[in-house]
Amino acid sequence: MTAEDGIALGLGLTNECNLACAFCYRDPARTDRISLDQVKAVMEGLPVRSVNLGTGENGMHPDFKAILAYLRTKRAKLTITSNGHSVALLDDKELGAFHDIEFSLDYATQAEQDAQRGAGNWALIHQQAERCLRLRIPVTIIAVMMKSNYLRLADVARVAKQFDAPLRVNVYQAVRSDLYALSYEEYWEGFRHLFADTDVIAIGEPLVRAMVGLPPLRGGCGASTVRVTPRGTTQPCVYWPGSGEPLSDLMSA
Repeated sequence: MTAEDGIALGLGLTNECNLACAFCYRDPARTDRISLDQVKAVMEGLPVRSVNLGTGENGMHPDFKAILAYLRTKRAKLTITSNGHSVALLDDKELGAFHDIEFSLDYATQAEQDAQRGAGNWALIHQQAERCLRLRIPVTIIAVMMKSNYLRLADVARVAKQFDAPLRVNVYQAVRSDLYALSYEEYWEGFRHLFADTDVIAIGEPLVRAMVGLPPLRGGCGASTVRVTPRGTTQPCVYWPGSGEPLSDLMSA
């Protein structure tokens, strides 16, 4: 397997975050970080075609810029998922290393976004997304579909359009609490409303693909993806149950 048809790698440099969103799946009870040496071992040991920096807010890692400088020397396509904080830490040249910047935005109003994610988050995302637009770095807006917003995601798509950005929807997964979990009826009603008011680019949600007559996606979780967690463990993808296997097991396989 070559890097061109290789692995989509998810790297969680840290589980630290400057915010404390109630629906987040990260473990807030402890602080974990992977090292630059561990990142190097993964990148040099696997055929990696793309790297997404996710899990916590990666800019909280004390070696964030050093790790980014190393990743910039590789051919893998770089993306980052951020609430805006990590992006704001980077200068324009550093930001230019990314193929796409993914911002987490769940509501179409400042009041709701700031109430859920923290005061000032709405303004920060808008500021940094506008900066990316100025630098011609593509932006993606990511929203969590959950009980509090499932009928209003088309409004979030309209906000995304301001930045020439697609909206990607992740259905809420009850990892620590089911408070925001959708009922069966809400799940389908949410997608019905969204599809009625937006142009659908692609569908990754397996159940929705089946209902609209699309075949299963090839690849995906565990087939062409690996996630390295801040604890130094590996999983096929984000929502895989359990704590995962030691990184050393993957590197010796």
